[in-house]
Order: sequence, then C-alpha cells, then structure tokens
Amino acid sequence: MSLVIPDKKRYGLCVLNYIFTSNHIHLLVVDTREKTICQSLQLIAGRTAQEFNLRKKRKGAFWEDRYHTTAVQTEEHLAKCLVYIDLNMVRAGVVQHPSEYSVSRYDEIQCPPKRYSIIDRVALRKFFSVGDDDRLRNGHRDMVETFLINEPSQRNPIWSEAVAVGSQYYIQEVEKRLGGEAVGRLVVSSNNGTTVLKEPKAPYNTLFDHQKGLLKER
Repeated sequence: MSLVIPDKKRYGLCVLNYIFTSNHIHLLVVDTREKTICQSLQLIAGRTAQEFNLRKKRKGAFWEDRYHTTAVQTEEHLAKCLVYIDLNMVRAGVVQHPSEYSVSRYDEIQCPPKRYSIIDRVALRKFFSVGDDDRLRNGHRDMVETFLINEPSQRNPIWSEAVAVGSQYYIQEVEKRLGGEAVGRLVVSSNNGTTVLKEPKAPYNTLFDHQKGLLKER
C-alpha cells in the first residue's frame, strides 16, 4: 500500500479503489492526464521489485507480466466495477465480507483515516453525484450489501479482460479513439445495457496460459 502514496504525489494518480491479493492487484484509477496510469504503474512495478529484491537479497523481475487496463464508463458501470473489486476475496472464499480483508480499501471508504488516505473521496463523491462523505459511505455500503445478497460469488471477466466496459455509445467512442487498434476486437452487448469491447485474445501473457493469474511473484 505504501507504494501507491508516492505515486499519487509524483504523477497525480487518482485512486478510487484497490485490493491486493496473493498474486495480483486490482486498481480502479482515473487517468488525470496523458500517461498518468502507465507512468504510475511503471513506478509501482519498479519500486516493488527493488524493495522485494533488497529484502530477499535477490535479482530479477518481480512481476510475471505487464498490467492490463480496462476503460470503464462512469456512473452505474463505475459503481459496479468498484463493488466488484471490493468483493474479490469474497468470491475467492477467503472472507465472507470485504470489511474482513485488511488489504483492500473498503474500510477506507467506510471509515476514512485522518492521515495517509489513498482513496480520493472527493473524486468518488463527484462521480457518484453525492455531496458528503455520509451519503458516499451509505451508498457504497448499500451497493456492497446488495451484491452480497444477489451475486456474491459470480465472477465477471469483463472487469479484468475487456478493453472497455460501458454503454453502446461509450464503446463506439472508445473504438473511434483506438482507430486501427480496434480492428479484430469484438463488441458484445448484454440485456442489462452493458456493452463490452473484448480483446481478440486473452490479454495476459500467452506464454503463461497454463499459469492462471496476472502479476504473479516469480
């Protein structure tokens, strides 16, 4: 977690949510300016490798593969992604409620610390159109509880494997911005109003298809 803080100061990375698992990290961030995300993740990857190698007296890469990004439309799609990250370890069977897992930011949204806050609650309030932290906490808690009742263990690969998630109009705009890079990517729409721009193949390193997971420790 300490690696995210200097990242915010250096590049202005806006962090909305994140969770650390045993072999990968989920980050929900805002690209506040050009290359903010890629520069920030390069710094995180480098610092992690340096600190781990110093502690273990080793050399070499720490991460198995590079990161994968998924563009997410704001409002309801952003809310679903936020809660999906919160419930990561519930789906894995590690805990029954996200508040029981310490290496996530569910508790920071619910009980903001006085110092060393990582989550940008001002940005969250803006995205969810709420005026104060009480309404943000209540809305966040209600969304999590609703998902726990209705679909606690349902994994949805769109949040970690798609290029973009949102409305049909949003996906069309993403395709325009990608230009030639969008060729070969499939657009899939669901009955709930969500449209996904999919990768033409698995986004993770195809050399390690038999090893499920991203950013694993070597």
